Amino acid sequence: MKQLIMALVVGLWSLTAAAELPTHAFTLDNGLKVLVREDHRAPVVTVMVWFKAGSIDEAPFETGLAHVLEHMMFKGTDKLGPGDYSKLVARYGGSDNAFTSYDYTAYFQQYEVSRLPLALELEAERLANLKIDDEEFFRELQVVMEERRMRTDDNPNALAWEKFQAVARPGTGYAHPIIGWRSLLSQLQPEQARSWYRRFYVPGNATLVIAGDVTREQVEPLVQRFFADLPAGSTPPRPRQTVNPPAGERHLSLSMPVKVPALYMLYNVPSLVTAENKRDFYALTMLAGVLDGGMSARIETELVRQQKLVAGAGAGYSGIQRGDGTFTLSATPSPGVTLEEVEAALRKQVERLQTSLPDAAEMARVRAGVLASQVYDKDSVMGQAMELGMLSTLGLETDLSETFADELAKVTAEDVQRVAKTWLVAERLAVAHVQPQRGEEQ
Repeated sequence: MKQLIMALVVGLWSLTAAAELPTHAFTLDNGLKVLVREDHRAPVVTVMVWFKAGSIDEAPFETGLAHVLEHMMFKGTDKLGPGDYSKLVARYGGSDNAFTSYDYTAYFQQYEVSRLPLALELEAERLANLKIDDEEFFRELQVVMEERRMRTDDNPNALAWEKFQAVARPGTGYAHPIIGWRSLLSQLQPEQARSWYRRFYVPGNATLVIAGDVTREQVEPLVQRFFADLPAGSTPPRPRQTVNPPAGERHLSLSMPVKVPALYMLYNVPSLVTAENKRDFYALTMLAGVLDGGMSARIETELVRQQKLVAGAGAGYSGIQRGDGTFTLSATPSPGVTLEEVEAALRKQVERLQTSLPDAAEMARVRAGVLASQVYDKDSVMGQAMELGMLSTLGLETDLSETFADELAKVTAEDVQRVAKTWLVAERLAVAHVQPQRGEEQ
């Protein structure tokens, strides 16, 4: 499911014909928000249901619960037995899956367009009539535990990053892993999943996205037919997110069974949701491109090729989140180079941005590179559905991709320097040095 989240990030800004395709929005009396994207280039349809319920909403003692319930949504309803849901989808030529993130949980089906009524009926059925059987719950919990073992516990690099996140994002729901801490995950009970379902899986907490070879006139009667009679339920409160105060500079030293050393540096910075000045989002995007925007970027040019300090390094800004975003630097040192030397070199790159302006040619190159990278999934109906659902669920304008290029063009070199001086500061920084255990380094 990580691949789906990565596809969502890559395909976020569809700065292409997708931005010109008709998009319709309406809301049912029970609070269900519906978004319809017309794309008549192929006779296919994607149906997604997004819930404002992710691991950030979990209590400290129930980490992993949002993801476990995602699994249970495929395990039976009043009309369907365990496994029947996906069997029906496959029987009629479709595909289905789901993913859980910190900020939301989403489910999707993809079909030839004539199967739209089936897709809507199936989604309405599990929204209204999910059954969480005790025995089935504990069986699926073991599946999730095995998933955690394979992806994290037996993966030293993933485990190191998990430990780092706990230090890097203190006091937030982002400090614990989406899949949950193993000791707490193993203690989850069926009634906790039922409670989560009753609290969060209600029409007023959901967005239904339908994208493909459809029209509003075709879709709206079907949505009314399958969803209008579902009870509204009580939408759970979700506190408004604001920029977190600095947590102070934090350092973590880890000895892990990794093959090579690694350096992680993470600054807590505003996201598009939390930023008081929305221009900071675009300026931080440009700043990331200055440092790591292709073969001509500063890190690749200076640290990799010229100074040969690192075998690989990168910078990235994650700014589409419900809470604060993150600005991350990471590197693997070249043989004979210490993590301390690499950290000093990356800090010097940040200081340079704080004290001198990128030149016009560099800004133009970065802007072109950023825009080019956003066109990757321009023809994907799934990518359009994911963009609409994510933006809506985060409370952002769903036409954001249409204005992205214009907003990026407004960013000046002074803006890049300003956000570097404001946000890339020591009191917002966490650093991790990950060293191989003795005998592991090759």
